[in-house]
Amino acid sequence: MSEVLYERTMPEGATVRIRRLTPAEAAPVRAVIEVDRRNSGPRSIDARRSPPALMAVEGETEQGVVAALLPFVEEDAAIARLLAQRGAP
Repeated sequence: MSEVLYERTMPEGATVRIRRLTPAEAAPVRAVIEVDRRNSGPRSIDARRSPPALMAVEGETEQGVVAALLPFVEEDAAIARLLAQRGAP
């Protein structure tokens, strides 16, 4: 049911994603930011093992939720702040 809307690899190897939680074509759209810090392979192989969400938004369109989350996923420093707020090592 979830779909990756944005993904990039950070310099140290972690993968940053914006993942849609609601079904395609459903409204409102709910999406989360997650960081997969495992270097052995993507968690997406096993959907039950998604990393914890660092931030979540809900909006009317997919483009809207991506636009709301994009400033937080494009900068490594912003990701580091989100991880620190969550208490992640």
